[in-house]
Amino acid sequence: MTPDSRPRVRAIALGSLRAGLPTDADISGDASTPISGLELDSRLVQRGDAFAALAGHRQHGVVHIAEALQRGAVAVITDREGWQLWQGMVEFDERIPVLVLASVRPWLGAMAATLHGAPALSLHLLGITGTNGKTTVASMIEEGLRAAGRTTGFIGTTGIHIGERAVESARTTPEATTLQALFALMVEQGVTDAVMEVSSHAMSESRVGGFVFDVVGFTNLSQDHLDYHGTMEEYFDAKAQLFSGDHARAAVVCVDDVWGQRLAARASIPVTTVAAAGGPADWTWEQAPGGAWTAVGPAGERLAVSLSLPGAFNRANALVAMAMLRAVGVSGDAIAQALARVRVPGRLESVSGADALGLEALVDYAHTPDAIARVIAAVREFTPGRVIVVVGAGGDRDAGKRPLMGAMAARLADVVIITDDNPRSEEPASIRAAVLEGARAVLAAADTLA
Repeated sequence: MTPDSRPRVRAIALGSLRAGLPTDADISGDASTPISGLELDSRLVQRGDAFAALAGHRQHGVVHIAEALQRGAVAVITDREGWQLWQGMVEFDERIPVLVLASVRPWLGAMAATLHGAPALSLHLLGITGTNGKTTVASMIEEGLRAAGRTTGFIGTTGIHIGERAVESARTTPEATTLQALFALMVEQGVTDAVMEVSSHAMSESRVGGFVFDVVGFTNLSQDHLDYHGTMEEYFDAKAQLFSGDHARAAVVCVDDVWGQRLAARASIPVTTVAAAGGPADWTWEQAPGGAWTAVGPAGERLAVSLSLPGAFNRANALVAMAMLRAVGVSGDAIAQALARVRVPGRLESVSGADALGLEALVDYAHTPDAIARVIAAVREFTPGRVIVVVGAGGDRDAGKRPLMGAMAARLADVVIITDDNPRSEEPASIRAAVLEGARAVLAAADTLA
């Protein structure tokens, strides 16, 4: 973390990190060495830190130990492979204390929690996962918490903030060491409740460790990140890890799709189900004459809601947020106020000035075939004219979904414009071609049927 986003210095002995670690954790050197931070990125190391050198996708982090020490690291944490590698390097310094574990990453959260004094115990923590809707649900939850008079922290795709203060971030779910430091900073700033998005990558890489959520939520699952997970089953399994006693005390699961139904049956913690599509669940929607919606919950609870965000998928998002807020004691009145006013950057966000051209222009960060379908369906609810969709796919991400995105847009929109979306290291033209291939396949099939 950068210096201005770190909590106050709280130095402890390196040996104190062994509390709760496997019995084979070993320290070479002075275990009483005081450390005041724990950092994985050698470029961000500050004086007094312990540097965690982990096995990476391309190389082992021990190659960065020299830089970390130069920047002021006073100790190293690594695995047995790293310890052996470092001993064979010319930069090896036997005076540096080293904590060695069989595997470091699964224990980073616990070590960081020890370092920062277990700050999560002083917060209500709410986590949300799923392919689509995480940011919207998290924003709805935060708005509900604020309406209830609570001071909030937020960690997600649109950024990190503590109260009104923005904190620099690069990932939807930060590393375990950063999370614990953020929790400590939140406690210092008087935060009472924190809501965060939890990615499947974060679960697979043990970034969510050393604390337990009060309640976690699941929105849906559809194709995404298969470049990382390989199969939908592995993708689902990564998400499902969150719904156990190791990570959460209670859960809210949307059962509108088969993945949610499977998760509700598999979870090992108490589950509240929600369904916006009309299936049986603890929370559902009931539509009144005139288009008003009433959420119907357990024990006959009824909550009239005027949603600020349109579409069936946002009604599903709202039910998840609603049930999670009720789980941490937020009143129905506060929830209704929040859902009536919440706005989410980049989620069906209106573009100012477009009305002068006779258009209603909206921006949505839909990046999966399912998300594109949901957004177009939502827009159809209030659009009497044509729906024109501008779509692109990001580079260095699941390439298999690109033609599916193009096909979905062509199937549901009146006009499709294919363009670029952050190509990263890939050739933009090849990404556009893959999206266009799916769109053309739909048009060709339509011509054949005609």
